[in-house]
Amino acid sequence: MPRFFLPEGSISGNTVSFTGEDARHISRSLRMAVGDKLTAVTTDGYEHTCELTAFTHDTVTARITESVKSPVEPPYRVTLYQGYPKGDKLELILQKAVELGVASVVPFESSRCVKRPDPARADRQHERYSRIVHDAAMQCGRGVLPSVGKTLTFDGMLRAASAHALTLFCYEGEGTLPLSELLPADPPADIAVIVGSEGGFSPDEVERAAAAGLSLCGLGRRILRCETAPLFVLSSLLFRYDL
Repeated sequence: MPRFFLPEGSISGNTVSFTGEDARHISRSLRMAVGDKLTAVTTDGYEHTCELTAFTHDTVTARITESVKSPVEPPYRVTLYQGYPKGDKLELILQKAVELGVASVVPFESSRCVKRPDPARADRQHERYSRIVHDAAMQCGRGVLPSVGKTLTFDGMLRAASAHALTLFCYEGEGTLPLSELLPADPPADIAVIVGSEGGFSPDEVERAAAAGLSLCGLGRRILRCETAPLFVLSSLLFRYDL
């Protein structure tokens, strides 16, 4: 059944209105008709089975026939803070992180970033990243639409990450605890995963992360690439708490 994520204000009673690109996709790409059904997902994590009732030139209207809490979301909320990587690695990370249950991805700059975002292209890049997340969420059947944050400074990342219940600052050097020892028996409600770029973190950044209360987290005996490490951690969380 086709799946769509609804923005705020799309539901009035049991009536749903699809506009813009969603309406065009329903009527022109999918060639759906009155009486056909689709699934609409709202920001509160509910899935609504909808029966199409009317079409206009720019709006598709549907009636909700059933609403259930989405059964596919993990029992925790995880935010990935990702050191800004080079090339198109962030696009891969976004797509796969969505498939692995992330709630939000927030890029950040650190001293060893090989590439840094271009301020002149920031808005256009953010739109592209949001589209990648949207398409990945639709493809894998997510019950919420994850978000992509604007790029933070390293200090901004520390402030944001330290507010989470569990913080996993992924680091390949000394002074870490294994991921398995840092995960409690029951899933924390709110988890932050922090992964560096290709250059990793400087000693000063590691000290500042520890001083901010972030847990220095080891990921095994091998050094993982910046696009591998976040997917490893997200997969481990699913294995521990959701399988």
